Amino acid sequence: MPVELQGTSTSLEDARLVEMPYDRIMCPSVSFSQATPPAVQSARQRLIVALDVQDAPSAFRLVSLLEGTCTWFKVGLELFVAAGPAVVESIQGRGCSVFLDLKFHDIPNTIAGAVRSAARLGARMITVHASGGPAMLAAARKALEDVENPPELLAVTMLTSIDASQSSAIGLARGPAEQVELLARMALETGIHGFVCSPQEVSVVRALAGPGATLVVPGIRPAGTDAGDQKRIATPADTLRMGANYLVVGRPITRAQDPAAAAAAIVHEMAAVV
Repeated sequence: MPVELQGTSTSLEDARLVEMPYDRIMCPSVSFSQATPPAVQSARQRLIVALDVQDAPSAFRLVSLLEGTCTWFKVGLELFVAAGPAVVESIQGRGCSVFLDLKFHDIPNTIAGAVRSAARLGARMITVHASGGPAMLAAARKALEDVENPPELLAVTMLTSIDASQSSAIGLARGPAEQVELLARMALETGIHGFVCSPQEVSVVRALAGPGATLVVPGIRPAGTDAGDQKRIATPADTLRMGANYLVVGRPITRAQDPAAAAAAIVHEMAAVV
């Protein structure tokens, strides 16, 4: 009988794939045909697909479907809690790049240990909440000083689900844009030059952090798609024009009837502006 996953249907032959052990799962190719236009190659390497699914088999089913379309995958809280570090090691070990988005937020000593542990998994980008304060951010950065080939450390400014009313509800006098600017300035002062922000703050953060900063932007919604619980959103093309380096896209791809086609459409939209 067919196996249903995120709005897609797969045969028994495909179902065998999701039951395979981690070390038997093939990862998407990280090299593309020489016939692929350079703009499309660049776009594929700047799209991060969020594997916000409930288990490792579901994640690897998506990885298989998206082979050749992208090289980056995000492992967030849902998948990491369900599948553990093995899922990160497996994806990374097959040649993909992993954005480990756990948004660490704790006392400085605990954060330093968590960052070192994340680096040992092979993740290429990891996140900490900027609202943890300068001491916590400094501890996170310092924890990577002696790590060979360290991951990019990204400071999460404000979640894309936070709008003005949510900001007020948690006691912030500033609106989201002002708070993002304050947190970005603070993170820069601790030596962090990577950020996660919504599309609406990309231009401001880029101006603050300069051309060498890494800006990873969720809240991406192609025109005509459901915003869901995201508040501060924009299209892929607009977000790149504003200065983003990487776009994180989850549900518009993973819940599409054809995830590969949805990802390819986003890649081609991105390619028009990269």
